[in-house]
Amino acid sequence: MTRQPLRLAILEAERTLAAAGVGSPRTDAELLAAHLLGVERTKLMMVPLVDPPVVQALQDLVRRRAARVPLQHLTGQAHLGAVNLEVGPGVFVPRPETELLLEWGGSVIEGVDKPTIVDLCTGSGALALALAHARPDASVHAVEKDPTALSWARRNAERRAAAGDGPITLYSGDVTDPMLFMELEGLVDLVVCNPPYVPDGTPVPPEVRNHDPHEAVFGGRDGLDVVRHVVACAARLLKPGGGVAIEHDDTHGGSVPALLRARRVLTDVREHPDLAGRPRFATARRTQPE
Repeated sequence: MTRQPLRLAILEAERTLAAAGVGSPRTDAELLAAHLLGVERTKLMMVPLVDPPVVQALQDLVRRRAARVPLQHLTGQAHLGAVNLEVGPGVFVPRPETELLLEWGGSVIEGVDKPTIVDLCTGSGALALALAHARPDASVHAVEKDPTALSWARRNAERRAAAGDGPITLYSGDVTDPMLFMELEGLVDLVVCNPPYVPDGTPVPPEVRNHDPHEAVFGGRDGLDVVRHVVACAARLLKPGGGVAIEHDDTHGGSVPALLRARRVLTDVREHPDLAGRPRFATARRTQPE
């Protein structure tokens, strides 16, 4: 059995993915190879030759990726902050754009002793678990209404707790419920949310259209059906000086800040771009008493 150069197998994978319209063919080819070999992507150069069954297995993965199965479904993992998360069918795959929201949230609770954090529409638990990892002293609460997504969040929470992170408290609930987290009203230092926000009918990539749960992506005619409830919930939960960060569609650069400003108890409303310069998330702080 003649061993084959891994470099050539990756080049062929890159060509296949590029022809299929995958946006980052080289990166995806290398990540699939690294996943298959059980090594870091940066260590691929240390594996010059592989056996033919490995090449065949890589080709099989590449064919599925070329059919626009999400990369994260093929590897079974996604990342946010310093945590790895298990993802797959039935749960929204965290996006790199959310890293900036996570960083802002961390800055809000910097210097706050034992902060209380709420993650609305938690999905896989990504934001809640990334914040719990960064702040082991925090009390982190996360809510999700979809049972399948909640099962992924529970699995990830158990894995992170086993790895030594602080536990989070998961709830089955709906952000549209005005009674949600009544026991935390006025006690929360940070509210974060990556809600469904894409306006209905917006064209999306095949990975999103065919694999992300519809209800985790689309947010009604204007994309703001859930966001409106998130703003109301955050205004109710935050303590004076506490902060809220809400991710949104790039068409919402004016509308989400306007929803935040409409709440008299919220101030210091700001819009934040993603790395491509597009409007991506909005933030506000709860007013301090006079």
